Amino acid sequence: MSEYIHTKAYLEPNELYEYTSKKGVAKASGNLKYMLSLGFLGGAFIAVGYLAYLKVAGSIPHEFGGLGVLLGAAVFPIGLICILVGGGELITSNMMAVTLAFFNKKVSLGMLVKNFIIITLANLVGAIFVAYFLGHVTGLTEGATFAKTLATAESKVNATLWQGLFSGVGCNWLVGMGAWLSFCAKDVSGKIIGTWFPIMTFVAVGFQHVVANMFVIPAAMFGGANITLLQFFNNMCVIFLGNFLGGALLVAGLYTIAYKNNN
Repeated sequence: MSEYIHTKAYLEPNELYEYTSKKGVAKASGNLKYMLSLGFLGGAFIAVGYLAYLKVAGSIPHEFGGLGVLLGAAVFPIGLICILVGGGELITSNMMAVTLAFFNKKVSLGMLVKNFIIITLANLVGAIFVAYFLGHVTGLTEGATFAKTLATAESKVNATLWQGLFSGVGCNWLVGMGAWLSFCAKDVSGKIIGTWFPIMTFVAVGFQHVVANMFVIPAAMFGGANITLLQFFNNMCVIFLGNFLGGALLVAGLYTIAYKNNN
């Protein structure tokens, strides 16, 4: 008679801490070809998710209140799901995973900085590629959708320093948790569910994500928005810092305090 063996479909938090540390090491140890190709895909996937958000949210009449934002937020997570399940590198999830490996003394500061620079630049190229070719050239971010594209982009660049910074913190607290929960699951359905709700929440709330902004702000600029390159650059700097603080401190930092040397 065969013995029934129960295998958990998820990792316990202390196991997840060690697994995420190993993921961070793998991300930071990749060669240039690995980082550039998967970084491009990461930026492109997030941009496609945001494109879906704009099309859905922009098609719902204002009379329905927040329904458009809710439905748009519900489709946005496809971007991060493609990254975490299909393969891709995203600077905001690396801010959590690679930093956790750094806190665990498995990754050097030089490796962390190198990874952050390469993945950020590759994400930027991927996001702008989608903004121009799949948004501007096809007209999908313009026409009837441009009002939503413009309003979204202007709200990003017109935020004050503190609004942008803490919006970035809140965003990557949730994105970091989306990646954390995806790593927790051992099957694809679990990874999708674990990713979906934190990402949907940050979009519905309106928090700022640096890679999403790499798409929506250029998309508005390609359509003729009165947004300068300096405004775009300033937004990138502030939101990058906020995202880093959210992912590195509120996820990687607190879980390191809880689980390092306590397994």
